[in-house]
Amino acid sequence: MYPTEIVAPMKSEMTEGGFKELLTPEAVNDVMKEPGTTLLFINSVCGCSAGTARPGVLMAVQNAGKQPDHLVTSFAGYDVDAVKTAREYLLPYPPSSPAIALLKDGKVVHMIERHMIEGRPAQMIASNLMQAFEQYC
Repeated sequence: MYPTEIVAPMKSEMTEGGFKELLTPEAVNDVMKEPGTTLLFINSVCGCSAGTARPGVLMAVQNAGKQPDHLVTSFAGYDVDAVKTAREYLLPYPPSSPAIALLKDGKVVHMIERHMIEGRPAQMIASNLMQAFEQYC
C-alpha cells in the first residue's frame, strides 16, 4: 500500500473536482446500484499515465455539455478492497490503473485503459470522454 503522503494530493485533486471517493467495497456496490451513468476513475500513482489521466478526466467533466450522474474514484494500491470490488464491475476488462470507465446502470459502456492513456495528452483523454458523455449521458 502506498503511503498517505504520496496519494493524498492525487486523491484531493479528484475530490476537489467533484468526485466522491469510494473507500470500501460497500460504497462501490452502493453507487453501482444507482440508476443512470457513473464515471469511475481508478486513480494511480503512475506518473506517465495518471499525470495526464487526472487532468483529462477533470477537463472532460468541466467542459462537457452532458454529464454523468455520478462521479466516483478509488485509488489503486491504496483503497485496495474498494478497487478490487470496482474491477469486478469492469469485467471483462483486465485490471488497469489508471483506468476510466463510464457505466450505465452498473454496466460498462465506455472504457479507457492504461495503454490508451499512456503517451496521450490530457486534451485527447478529455475529448474521448466528452464524446462518450454525449453518447451515453
